[in-house]
Amino acid sequence: MMRQENIRQQLKKQKLLFDGAFGTYYAQVYDTKELPELANTLYPERVKKIHEEYMDAGAQIIRTNTFATNTISLDMPWEKVQENIRQGFRIAQHVAKVGGTYIAADIGQIPYDNQAEKETIAKQYVDICRTFLEEGADIFVFETFSDIDDIRKAVDFIKNQALVIVQFSVNQFGYSQSGLSARKLIQSAEKMEWVDAIGFNCGVGPGHMQQIIRNIHFSGKKILTALPNAGYPQNISNRMVFDNQNIDYFVSKMHDIAKDGADMIGGCCGTTPEYIRKMKEKISFAQSEKVSTVNVMCSEKICKKDSSFFAGKDGKKLIAVELAPPLGSDDEKLMDAAHLLLKSGVDVLTFPDSPSGRTRADSILMAEKVARETGMCVMPHICCRDKNAIAIRSQLLGAHINHIQNFLVITGDPIPSVVRNSVKSVFNFDSVGLMNIINDMNEEHFVEEPICYGGAINQGRRNLDIEIERVKKKMKAGATFFFTQPVSTKESAERVRRIKEETGARILCGIMPFVSLKNATFMKNEMTGIDVTEEVLARFHEDMTREEGEQAGVQLAKEMMLLTDDFVDGYYFSFPFNRVNMLKKILQ
Repeated sequence: MMRQENIRQQLKKQKLLFDGAFGTYYAQVYDTKELPELANTLYPERVKKIHEEYMDAGAQIIRTNTFATNTISLDMPWEKVQENIRQGFRIAQHVAKVGGTYIAADIGQIPYDNQAEKETIAKQYVDICRTFLEEGADIFVFETFSDIDDIRKAVDFIKNQALVIVQFSVNQFGYSQSGLSARKLIQSAEKMEWVDAIGFNCGVGPGHMQQIIRNIHFSGKKILTALPNAGYPQNISNRMVFDNQNIDYFVSKMHDIAKDGADMIGGCCGTTPEYIRKMKEKISFAQSEKVSTVNVMCSEKICKKDSSFFAGKDGKKLIAVELAPPLGSDDEKLMDAAHLLLKSGVDVLTFPDSPSGRTRADSILMAEKVARETGMCVMPHICCRDKNAIAIRSQLLGAHINHIQNFLVITGDPIPSVVRNSVKSVFNFDSVGLMNIINDMNEEHFVEEPICYGGAINQGRRNLDIEIERVKKKMKAGATFFFTQPVSTKESAERVRRIKEETGARILCGIMPFVSLKNATFMKNEMTGIDVTEEVLARFHEDMTREEGEQAGVQLAKEMMLLTDDFVDGYYFSFPFNRVNMLKKILQ
């Protein structure tokens, strides 16, 4: 606690100087591609020497050589990782005792492949923090994060035991790898009680970081940090190499960043002790009075256009119909179906995004064509399986330009196992993460005409409480409506009723009118999330005509609508083989 208070008192009088990059400098000095964190136990003298160089250059805070010290990055069991943390901290502690500098326990983002691993990763952050605290750490720096959610538990665990610094990494346009804007990231961090300092590191050079900082309104309640890269590297012989000839430019920009209000400055990738030395010599570290920069609301209220498919339809049972884009380039059947529905009273046409991981025509482009030719309201599905944050943001911008403002946001089905060797899933985030991105874009790009988006409900989930909490999370992320999986039994309908009662969500009940025994059997055995019981199968038999099969499907659909009429807000129809002619019979 004493060190925390010391640093707070010192910051009232002067700005503080961090060290520079460890990893890139280590690779440069020792000509190696080996992770520098391994040196904590293999070559401790190397680590000690680099810390000393930064301290001699004038750094007042040195970060432990533990950025990638975790079980995933080092591919080690936790016991070995813990040993590496302790050793890394003790080396820095030894150097600091001699030079009187502060030590910051350095923690980088732990990579993970899917959302299921998030809880495990969150626990590891806590374990890492616990180990550092046991060693006596009283300053923590979480670096290069693209989202703060992963470390919430870790920050809450530390509480007031140490000074907590959280730094985000964004690109030159101000967006992180998870698709969140710098402004959004800072806003989230500013709301966290136990975060003492916020800012940015890595990702961009000093010029772009200066622009990013200047475009954000800070409350002034948190310490502000800025540790940009030296610039932008070149890939030489499979190594990222930085040009060290821009020191003067770097220092001049850091001078401006400090003048703009940064309390702690330093360097990230590509910077060396020489960068830190020049910053110490050329920059005034005298602390000026901190000015709060809070957004001032414009007196002129922005009029938002409501482009949601349910706008002005309060009290009406909403009707959505799914049209599956073609597997090839022939869209004649889909367009015929769309034109057939033109005067049917359908509120929105939806287009799935390559369901089951099978390539279909792009959902957004297909929706745009249908809207252009029919004038109907359209809603593409957009999933997280195939695209990273950059691609999704690009798609959303293009869609909005083409007047598509309704989306169903889903995580997406996994890639079929038979093609996983040649086709890779992305899953940069799940549906909630994607909703947060859209919400952020609504605040930044689509203020006057925000995107309307909703999510899916899997009422067949074994633990319905988990699904209910999931719906609440989506609503918190801005979801304004939900489509359920097809309902074909009384039990399934009652599960949807419970979700409605506990969340109050706007729900369109999924209805899939089967058209034959073969169709129903396929859905039962090949499609997850669709409850097809033996009772449902008994409604169909092999020698049915096409008309008889469709009539059985129509009857089942009507029964499900009667079961849910008193609590759902509408219906979401998915017709096998785009047989939309059945809709008229169902609604009669």
